[in-house]
Amino acid sequence: MSTDTLDPIAIASDWLASGEQVAIATVVETWGSSPRPPGSRLVVTMSGKLEGSVSGGCIEGAVADAAKETMRTGKPQLLDFGISDERAWEVGLACGGKLKVFVEAVA
Repeated sequence: MSTDTLDPIAIASDWLASGEQVAIATVVETWGSSPRPPGSRLVVTMSGKLEGSVSGGCIEGAVADAAKETMRTGKPQLLDFGISDERAWEVGLACGGKLKVFVEAVA
């Protein structure tokens, strides 16, 4: 695999093959301003490895935490994030906006 093109699905497959527990988070909807478009992915392992991006700022950390919960329980989650323009910069949504992220464990 080329390091120029990091494919989150290939990375998840490699991590699974090495014995890691893996979850994939995918942006499924956005409204207004959002740093990453629908289809963007973040791959997370139980040991804390991350690859890809679904947003940035505090949202990325919240998604990683939800991914670990999903790996523990086996239950997928649909996460809904929204923020006012006043707090947008603090959490990584540059101009407000909303997004939904689907998180699933990979087996």
